[in-house]
Amino acid sequence: MNAPREHRIRSPWLRIAAVLFVFVLLAAACGNDDDDQAESADDRASQVEQSTPVEEDPGDAPEPTQEPPTSGEVQEEEEKAPSVDESTSEPIRVGSLLDETGPLNIYGTPMVDATRLAIADINAKGGVLGRQLELVALDSKSDQNEYITGADRLVAEDLAVVHAGITSASREAIRPTFGEAELLYFYNVLYEGGVCDRNTFVTGVVPTQQLQVLIPWAIENIGPRLYILAADYNYGQISADWVRHYAADHGGEIVGEDFFPLDVAEFGTTISAVQSAAPDAVMSLLVGGAHMSFYSQYAAAGVNESIPVVSTTFGLGNEQVALDPVSAENIIVAYPYFEELDTPQNRAFVEAWKAEYGDDYPYITDLAVYVWEGWHLWADAVNAAGTLDRDAVIAQLESGVSFDSPKGIVALDGGSHHLVQPVSLARTNDSGGFDVFETYDNIPPSFEQESCDLIANPETNEQFTPN
Repeated sequence: MNAPREHRIRSPWLRIAAVLFVFVLLAAACGNDDDDQAESADDRASQVEQSTPVEEDPGDAPEPTQEPPTSGEVQEEEEKAPSVDESTSEPIRVGSLLDETGPLNIYGTPMVDATRLAIADINAKGGVLGRQLELVALDSKSDQNEYITGADRLVAEDLAVVHAGITSASREAIRPTFGEAELLYFYNVLYEGGVCDRNTFVTGVVPTQQLQVLIPWAIENIGPRLYILAADYNYGQISADWVRHYAADHGGEIVGEDFFPLDVAEFGTTISAVQSAAPDAVMSLLVGGAHMSFYSQYAAAGVNESIPVVSTTFGLGNEQVALDPVSAENIIVAYPYFEELDTPQNRAFVEAWKAEYGDDYPYITDLAVYVWEGWHLWADAVNAAGTLDRDAVIAQLESGVSFDSPKGIVALDGGSHHLVQPVSLARTNDSGGFDVFETYDNIPPSFEQESCDLIANPETNEQFTPN
């Protein structure tokens, strides 16, 4: 494991009231993965989590510029995204599909804000290939059907790239669509790991980066006995597998585990079970608004004072802002980015963010910075390649590009299409933020590197799991 840098950073005051009201709407942060990459749109629609109508103006798909295809070529041609015309000074059109409204907008809002800020920043610095970017942004409204129809609509547009998806279900519903259309796709979210797809690039942290840091620290500094509480779907189940793996490697012991459907909001029985098992720490892999009530109930029972919580998800939806200070007290997390990171790059980033969105912005989340990185990595790769051609851009991205992010230097691992990035440990504070106390540089996505080499095997298209 990389040697840590030490930090003692006091969080600035944050506005708590700004996000309290949205948590009553918050649903799951991640949806169930669908491993069937060849499913139809109707099959994908069966994964619907919410249902709201489409209201955006779709616009018209451009007319094809090539000769009409023969009858045997029609189906293949219809599945491909329209080609981007490079012989023009017109703006380059790019796409985004995120949950700007609906129950998941507590995650989506900072990501949408980061998208707009990244596009503005790239344009202010000269754009891409000397051309400005024009954003085609669709609101998926926290609805799986909206993702499916939105992806189809984006494919029909004249786009160079799409950055899209929050839940794992949304990713797996749209990833095949973009792949079949050969429309380059970035997924900028923390997730359960393992996606291996030449057309897809991932900036979010994966379990072998987070848990490689978090579990050894917890065992060494809190104690070896861990109790797992996890969301009962792919993210929680696969992450729990990684908790067991790292606990075994570092002399830990799993003394209990419980998995909860995403709508469970009552944890009294579980809290009693935790007390009876007497672990040294609770490992929380809980997800979404209903599960947030665990922290309030746990604190109300007084258990958090003797059995602290470590988590891979707490704070992604600004739980530390919405909960009262007692309920959010002394929770340990591990993420690549915290707003409090004291670096010149982050100070400049936070200043630009608040200049755009106001000093009273609740908190700049880890998810927002994945989005910022995704857009800049793509723009830098296109400029270096000197073309929008998808294969040329993929080759450039696979060549080992890096970016000076607000959280430090990140580098794209060419074979796995995931980031090598720093991961910091932090503890919640009474100001609605985090105190960062250790940072580990250059943590690789080791499982993805071991299981996925898209340079050697570019036809691979699947999601690998540890078991």
